[in-house]
Amino acid sequence: MAKVIVGATPFQGHVSPVLTVAADLVGRGHEAVVYTGSRFEERARAIGARFRAVPPEADLDDRKLDTLFPVRATLPPGPAQLSFDFENFFLGQLPAQLRGLRALLAEFPADVVLGELGFWSIPVLSLSTAPQQRPTLVTLGSVPLLIQSEDTPAFGAGILPTPGEQARARNRAMNAEVRQAFADLQRFAEATLGSLGVALPDYLFDAPFRHTDHYLQLTVPSFEYPRGDLPAHLRFIGTLPPAPGGDYVEPAWWPELSAGRPVVVVTQGTVATADLNELVIPTVRALADLDVLVVAATVREDGPDLIRHALAEVPDNVRLAGFVPFDRLLPHADALVTNGGYGGVQTALYHGVPLVIAGASEDKPEVAARVEWSGTGLNLRTGTPEVTDLRTAVRTVLHDPDYRSRAGIMAKEIGQYNPLKAIADIVEASARWLP
Repeated sequence: MAKVIVGATPFQGHVSPVLTVAADLVGRGHEAVVYTGSRFEERARAIGARFRAVPPEADLDDRKLDTLFPVRATLPPGPAQLSFDFENFFLGQLPAQLRGLRALLAEFPADVVLGELGFWSIPVLSLSTAPQQRPTLVTLGSVPLLIQSEDTPAFGAGILPTPGEQARARNRAMNAEVRQAFADLQRFAEATLGSLGVALPDYLFDAPFRHTDHYLQLTVPSFEYPRGDLPAHLRFIGTLPPAPGGDYVEPAWWPELSAGRPVVVVTQGTVATADLNELVIPTVRALADLDVLVVAATVREDGPDLIRHALAEVPDNVRLAGFVPFDRLLPHADALVTNGGYGGVQTALYHGVPLVIAGASEDKPEVAARVEWSGTGLNLRTGTPEVTDLRTAVRTVLHDPDYRSRAGIMAKEIGQYNPLKAIADIVEASARWLP
């Protein structure tokens, strides 16, 4: 069967989807090497894959970014923070990442190199090596489409698209303004690739979309804005199935999920959990006297204690948790309150759960905008919502059947796709030999 290198920027949200794919490929008999940060070695080996850590210069830990890069917390969301992230976490680590990948390829001549959008070694390989002299390159899209288009507003502001030539003219102007806003980062990208002997022929945020053999967006068409100018090698393959909960032990309150009260889950995802006062604690306060069961999924082991410390008294309708596998929890949920991580939103829609989103950093405003546009939830347009706004939004999503209906329609569309088979078909077609 095929030999596959599965690469990812060593951040939780980037690694999780590629590990799901790697596990499926191993289960189909392919030989896979996971290439990412050292802290993910145990998880990679647990799925039966081999493992290679990126070189130490690229071996970052997203749990420690605020400590290692304290200036990042002082930057406002938007171009300043995004430029910092690319200079330090993506393009800044690219020379080391690519060096390690080429050394791995020399030892393990892969048929396929598969990575997520932030794994910039893929566009560099595409730009530097003829297709017949390199592996097939596959990129997974685990954030909203940020490739520029005249059919959509510029990525970042969370502006909804509108039809017509006047809107397209506005979009073209916005795209030009954004390119100008990132002119310094563009020069940094060109210099970085130039140091690797590669010319960057595109706007840097378009490059990972254009320079790969297969760009596979991990959602369904109804979650994305319609565009008439996408590259031919870009296609939607549906939402990855939620990772199984494994040996998770259900807490004593678990039967309450089926006791009849609406269940509202609140989470800040797997990364943005440093300050639970951003969303989890305000949601707990907002829903304290409603006839709902609130599950605060903090992900952090100390999360429940942090909430207890922040509140004079934990409301009777609230259940506190650290990690809870969403494949078990969300089938019981009537609404998910989230800061808008792409993977968590896709998992909610996989289960037909409508959303309330409050997110302001990274790609979260764009995720929230697509939830608003698709009618599958409410967009609060802030990362720090007021308690009264949260209360109103949750009540609206619970009591207006249109949100549940739209989320259910999206779940049915998701059910028509088999993303793991779509990926496996590409891998198997790229294999140089068969047993």
